[in-house]
Amino acid sequence: MQLEFITATFFNFGINLLYTLIALFIGIAALVTIDKKLLRTVDIEGELKNGNIAVSIFASTILIFVAIIISFGLKG
Repeated sequence: MQLEFITATFFNFGINLLYTLIALFIGIAALVTIDKKLLRTVDIEGELKNGNIAVSIFASTILIFVAIIISFGLKG
């Protein structure tokens, strides 16, 4: 009974990890596409150095987005 439970747990963890990686890949691809298409004229790093708060909120939102994907994927 113990070996079956451990095997099922690792299998479930593997599926959740695969889902997380796929979701991260799709999410990052979408963010890169949005950045290239819609934000052509905005230099995010330059604006961060100048102290632009709106750009810093946008950049932190991207990091929160990635963290939410990872947490939902590993939550199972």
